[in-house]
Amino acid sequence: MSIRILLADDHQLFREGLRALLEKEADIDVVGQSQDGRSAVEQAGELKPDVIVMDISMPDLNGIEATRQIVHRTPGTKILALSMHSDRRFVEGMLKAGAHGYLVKDCANEQFVRAIREVADGRTYLSPAVAGQVVEAYVHGGRAEQGPLSGLLTGREREVLQLVAEGLRTKEIANRLHISPKTAETHRQQVMNKLNIHSVADLTKFAVREGLTSLET
Repeated sequence: MSIRILLADDHQLFREGLRALLEKEADIDVVGQSQDGRSAVEQAGELKPDVIVMDISMPDLNGIEATRQIVHRTPGTKILALSMHSDRRFVEGMLKAGAHGYLVKDCANEQFVRAIREVADGRTYLSPAVAGQVVEAYVHGGRAEQGPLSGLLTGREREVLQLVAEGLRTKEIANRLHISPKTAETHRQQVMNKLNIHSVADLTKFAVREGLTSLET
């Protein structure tokens, strides 16, 4: 039986390159593509892929938040992070969110395909570029660097923070998240109060620094 794959990355050319690579493998079938985290969550529920290859920096909903939601809603689907980031915060963020593997985008094609098979079989696969960081965190009793978001904002507040940083107004955020404008504004104010940040510019800097969004989006 083929391993059913969903590709989630906001760069179409990159997704197409991955799809062309995976189409050469007899035991792998690309069943869908997503350009942002929110559509990845939706397609995960619809398509029930075996593995989602997930970028981190995506518009609307980043890969870490998307992974949290998919693991909760579609627990049978495994997540393999494929990111340009090798920073410990991003690696730990994805693994704590429930990802089964983490690769950096400069990995070899053979390593990428092997990682998919390992993750599909229920094993954890880490790129050598990040494995040392995970081991170091374990050796030091898991006392890795914690970002200000850890244990501070709720999942919904992180979503609102990303959308604010990406320039959406309160009404647009409400429409995107299917909540009332009043609720969206309440979440926005709670984010500012918890972080002690009171301007959109500073919220944007914070969101970029924490990997919730990128300057590209």
